[in-house]
Amino acid sequence: MSDILPSQPNTNTKHLNLDSSCLEVATYRVYVITWNVGSRFPDNISLRNLLGLDSTEHEHMPDIYAVGLQEVNVQPQQQVLGLFKEDPWTAKVKSTLGDLGYVVFKTEQMQGLLLTMLIKRVHVNYLRDIEAEYTRTGFGGIWGNKGAVSIRFNLYGCDMTFVNAHLAAHDSHLEERIQDFKQIMANHHYHVKRFRGIYDHDYVFWFGDLNFRLSGDDTSKEVQMAIASGAFEQLMERDQLSYVREVTQEAFHVLNERKPTFPPTFKFKEGTCEYDLKRRAAWTDRILYGIQPDNCNPNTQLHADQFSYKSHPGYSISDHKPVTGEFFIKLFPGYKTPYIRFSDLNVWRIGEENTVEYTKPLTFKECDHDWIGIYQFEYTSLRDYVAYEYVCQAESPPPSPDLSTDPFFAHSPRRLSQRNRNRDYLRRQTRDNEEIVRLDFAEDIEMKSDERYILIYFQNSGSHSVTSIGGISNIFRAEAASSLPRLANVD
Repeated sequence: MSDILPSQPNTNTKHLNLDSSCLEVATYRVYVITWNVGSRFPDNISLRNLLGLDSTEHEHMPDIYAVGLQEVNVQPQQQVLGLFKEDPWTAKVKSTLGDLGYVVFKTEQMQGLLLTMLIKRVHVNYLRDIEAEYTRTGFGGIWGNKGAVSIRFNLYGCDMTFVNAHLAAHDSHLEERIQDFKQIMANHHYHVKRFRGIYDHDYVFWFGDLNFRLSGDDTSKEVQMAIASGAFEQLMERDQLSYVREVTQEAFHVLNERKPTFPPTFKFKEGTCEYDLKRRAAWTDRILYGIQPDNCNPNTQLHADQFSYKSHPGYSISDHKPVTGEFFIKLFPGYKTPYIRFSDLNVWRIGEENTVEYTKPLTFKECDHDWIGIYQFEYTSLRDYVAYEYVCQAESPPPSPDLSTDPFFAHSPRRLSQRNRNRDYLRRQTRDNEEIVRLDFAEDIEMKSDERYILIYFQNSGSHSVTSIGGISNIFRAEAASSLPRLANVD
């Protein structure tokens, strides 16, 4: 089985035109999780083992985490809460990894499907073209109880997408699973040039409760006995996913999978490691991947190597066991696109109007929805901004009608300051091939004295919520404005 995704025409091939100093590739680690959580919450469980923290030394931590969950609780009250704060699973992952220097940079949810992407904070400044997409397949695509959500982005010159899917259930519904796959492939489209489809990317990671079962007429008891005897290879010979990939090539045939050497991950009695004989056990929870080795530069091949693929039987809150996969991938650490350079800022005066200055190349495409956010220095999510201002001389767009607090949606985020703006709050000056921009932030921003903060520039297309990090400032300190000196009484 080849590691190469289908060859793309030249019009769809991206060459970086890197100079010799940028051609060198470096190795980065990717950690993928898939788990059908059966509508349960993470209140009383630790995620450390699932996130690889109990066995990984901190200096060898992953650069990217992709957490894909299925059957997340979607009761009406949970959907309402989701408009104002993170879902409990994302919050739990963030609290576990936040102190280790990770940032949630994007989440996407469709009914019970949830995908959360995290990255080491040191890499945030190199994130480009972040976009989420979803495709409904359940009940004819109306309800969305089945389907896929994905997040794509560019990091260090390479484009990758992570797809979390939940396909049709039950042993006999193999054809429905194949049709779900085809529907996702046909309807899943992005809005980044040259990367419209899933397989257009340099790296593809596709995972989830894919629901493929075992062929044959064995009873649940007979399958359980085979598992108990360790006959995994014999059972995998009847695995439906392997069959449609390698034999009929009706689905997933251009992606790779390391053969599972762990027991089937479904179906268990909740709270135990005992199989539930109401269903035949199967490897429903899978992680696949693919690469375009020549997609970036004709002189440098990309590479992906999976070095871990395992289940985590200690987690028993649902009838599935979670599965994780760890990968080494190659990226171009020397690759840079035009970005914002903030002038050094030492102190932010609380209660006063403050001016932010930055320089941008004239080639930098400024979008109508660009904005600059203020973050605490050790931020753990791009949603956790303190305040922001739009980078636009015109009046800012209206707030989003869905009241979302995610900065990456079609309408720009609502500015926290509601004061009447002076038309000169943004000033521009052109010099050589650059433009110097000075932007005034309102005086009513709530910040804590002696706390450290940074600024992040977001390039936001607005129409399809494609977002890039344009630049990050130095660390500065907030300081309470000193009170005015009292004048002596004069008779």
